[in-house]
Order: sequence, then C-alpha cells, then structure tokens
Amino acid sequence: MIWTLVTFVGFTILVAVISWWKTKGDDQTSADGYFLAGRGLPGFVIAGSLLLTNLSAEQLVGTNGQTWSVGMSPMAFEIVAAPCCIVLALFAAPKYLKSGITTIPELIGLRYDRNTKLWFSIAYIVLYLVVQIPVILYSGSLVFENIFNVSGILGVSKFQAVIILCILISVIGSIYAIFGGLKAVAVSDTVNGVGLLIGGFMIPFFALAALSKASGGSGMIDGFRYLMDNYSDMLNSVAPADSLPPAVPWPTVFTGLFFLGLQSWCTHQSFIQRVLAARDLKEAQKGALYCAFLKIIGFMYLALPGVIAFAMFELQGNQVTNMDEAYPQLVAQVVPPVLMGFFAAVMLGAILSSFNSVLNSVDTMFAMDIYKEFIKPDASEEQLVKVGKNIGIVFAVLTTIVGPLIYFFPAGLKTFLDSLMMLIALPVVTAVFGGFFFKHLPAYSAKLIMVIHVILYGGFLLFLGDSFHYLYAVLVLLPFELLLMAVMNASNRKKAPTPWTQKDVGAVDLTPWKYRWVATAFIVICVVIVYVVFSPLGIGTWGYSQPW
Repeated sequence: MIWTLVTFVGFTILVAVISWWKTKGDDQTSADGYFLAGRGLPGFVIAGSLLLTNLSAEQLVGTNGQTWSVGMSPMAFEIVAAPCCIVLALFAAPKYLKSGITTIPELIGLRYDRNTKLWFSIAYIVLYLVVQIPVILYSGSLVFENIFNVSGILGVSKFQAVIILCILISVIGSIYAIFGGLKAVAVSDTVNGVGLLIGGFMIPFFALAALSKASGGSGMIDGFRYLMDNYSDMLNSVAPADSLPPAVPWPTVFTGLFFLGLQSWCTHQSFIQRVLAARDLKEAQKGALYCAFLKIIGFMYLALPGVIAFAMFELQGNQVTNMDEAYPQLVAQVVPPVLMGFFAAVMLGAILSSFNSVLNSVDTMFAMDIYKEFIKPDASEEQLVKVGKNIGIVFAVLTTIVGPLIYFFPAGLKTFLDSLMMLIALPVVTAVFGGFFFKHLPAYSAKLIMVIHVILYGGFLLFLGDSFHYLYAVLVLLPFELLLMAVMNASNRKKAPTPWTQKDVGAVDLTPWKYRWVATAFIVICVVIVYVVFSPLGIGTWGYSQPW
C-alpha cells in the first residue's frame, strides 16, 4: 500500500513539475498564447496530446470490456483512427492553418455567416457541458472506484466515492485547463501519454504471463499460444454484418466508422485545437501522422487484454457478468503491487487529459466565438483570456455538479446521452468538408443540414436504435447530407456565380512535411497487416455463433 501511494504521488507530481517547467516563461496574456499555446507546439507534443485527448480510463475499461464480450471487432475504433489522422494531416490541417482559425465554429462562420457560427458554437458548448464533460467525470471516477476500491479505502458509500473522485478530477484538471492554458494541457498530455503507453502495454504482457501460468505454460509466448489454440474465434476482428453494439459489423468498418472518425479527428474542437496550435504545417502533419501510428498499436492495450481476460476467467471459473468489470478485475490480478501506484497515476492522467482538453476547448469557443463575436467585439486579448479563465471556473463547477448525478441514471440512458454527441458532430463534418468541396453554397445550407440531421438521426435513435447498429445510420446520413449540399450548391450557382475562395492569413508557414507520403504509406501498410493478422486469414477463425 505504501509503495502504491509513493509511486502514484511521485508520477503525478512529476507530470505537474514538467508542465510547470515547460510553461513558466510563456506569455499567457494573449489569445494565441493562452488558447493556442502561442502557435508553437512541435509534432511530438501534438501527437501525445492528440492521443491523450482521445484516450481515457473509460476507453481502457470500456473497449477491453467490449472485446471480452464479443471478441476483437471493437479494435476497429483504434485501427480506423489511423486513416482519419491521415485525412487530418494531408487535407484538413493545411486548410485550417491557412485560415489561421482558433475554433471550428470560427471556420464555419468564415465559410457561411455569423448566425451559422453562433448556432454551431452554442450547440457544441451545450453538448460538451451537459453530456461529454459530465460523462468523462462520472465514468472516470467510476473506473477509479472499480479498480482501486476507493469507497472501501475511505470507508464511504460508492456514490460518495464518485462525488469525491469527480471533485478531485475536476479540481486538478481545471488547474491545467484554466490556469495553464493549452500548452500546459498539451505538455501534461505528452508526459501522461508516455506513462499510458508504458502502463497500458504492461497489462497484456503481465496478463499473458498469468494466462500461461494458469494453463500450465512457462511464459508469455505459451500464454499467447494457448489463446490462439483455444480462443481463435475471439481473436477474429471481422464481425457479421447484422451485429449490434458493442460489436462492429464488417461493412461499417471503413464506411460508417470512418465517417464517425472524421468528426472526431478532423472536426472535434478539443482534438483540432492541438493542430491549430502547431508551429507550422510540417509539425502539424508530423503530429497527426505520429498519432496515427500510435492509434494502430493501441489495440494491444485497448482490445487484446479483454480477450485475454475472457480466457483467463474461464480457466479460473471466474463468473464476470458485467463487461465493465473485466478489465478492472484483470488489472487487480496481474499488476504487481509495487507498480499499482504508477498504473493508478497513469489512469488518473488519462482521465484528466480528456477532462481538461474538452474544458479548455469549451472555454476557447465561448471566449472567441460568442463573447468576442456577439458580446464585446472590441475586447482586448487580455480581456478574452480573463473571460476564458472565469467562464472555465463556472463550467467546471457546473459539470462537477452534474457528473455524479449520472450515477442514478439507468445504463441505457447513459448510452443514449453518449450518442447525443452525434446530433451535432456529423452536421459539423458536413458543414466543414462540404464547405471546402462546394464553392457556391448558400449561407443557410449548414443550418438546414443541421436541422435535417437532428430530425433523421433522432428518429433513428428513437425507433430503430435497438434493431440496427448506429454506424449504419452514420454510413447513410453523411453521404445523404453531402448530396443535399451538392444539390444546394448547384441550385445556387446562378445566384452566386463567384466561387468562395479561402484566404491565406499567413498565420504559420504552410510548407508541408517532405516525408508525409512515406509516413502515410507506412501507416496504410500497418493497418492492412493488423487486420489480416486478426482475421480468418491470420490467427482468427469464425465463431460458432456467426450466422455466415
């Protein structure tokens, strides 16, 4: 217990000291300095921050729980992120940096009009505050409670432990997000990212060694051989076309899931803000492509441990009934006590990263897209930074109050709340990519697409969500909405014959990274190899439950 506490506190303090040291001389009084780290982030920091913004303790527990339940098909969420990062590096980043924007709603305002910018800003902020940040707080606190039994250690109820952990996460995360600005968030993400890779990767190795011992083997290789010989159906990532969540149907992997990934990696404000803060286009592309490779290897700690847990628990006769219990129980069994504190610190870092990244993005959108544009257009940069910090405190308090209340929601409602993000996320993809592709769009087109999408996707959730995988809805809706934009573009060509052109504001150097295509080819090859290995062409086989 003492070593656990020492390693936990030690790594947590190390992250804080490095973040302070790397940001102590930075200018936090200007909008670019506070919201965009002075537009000076190098590629490796961008990659680390992108990775940690995406990853959270909820993913470690949730995705491994999914693979424990249905096999390796949920690893698609990791692998398909790689081609989405390629799109970010080669297409989206050059266009974003050319306009010198601070937020995605700002870009939408430049392409359409001020009212459209306001619509998307408010929608994003409300969904972040009501759905995403409270869910991050609650799920992060629940993960910590499940793995480390905080309620038992403190002698309180489970709900009281959730409240304590929500407050702890909120306070520490707010220190980085509100008082340190984007650079403090990005630096802490990078250090935590290194810790997450070390801590995350040690789980499958320890687990394979434990599986080997339980099955009469003598090492990790024997453990993996036992897995292949007896659970090859669980190692198959190709799920039937009629699969329901948490499985990922094979027709949706590079279609609906790819479209879903575009909104996360190419238009989600908390992701894109790291790229917007790049020193130049070359560093932005390096960061996105480095992150793509890190996402490919992520299946090893985000998906494979779930299958190992399934095999090991069967050997032990361990009756796990809830998939969210699989990873915590595996960790508790295989991680040596001397390393448990380090692993706890890594888990806390992953939770904090998701929280402070989204909170920083909400502050940025409020200050730059609403306060500066509609409340006080003549606000100085110092005033904008002050407003961002003050509203950040308010938002942190509000979301900390809402977070623990999710404890009383049924599990189905929490899933529904998570899915609400798609009500706005896909219309943003359509507005951004459609705005670049179609040069004669009327100003109202993005707002019309948002209304149509909310009606259609909301109807799907209410009436068809139990029968069809939601990725099929994404597969259909994004092309349909882009088709509507193409029709509006063609019909408006006579009224607006002059095509829209994007202006280069000279914010950063737009010289591309000379090795971008080499890196892209390497990433694509890695994606193909991983999918071939975890398929019937490799170590996976069709399960008996497959309807094929």
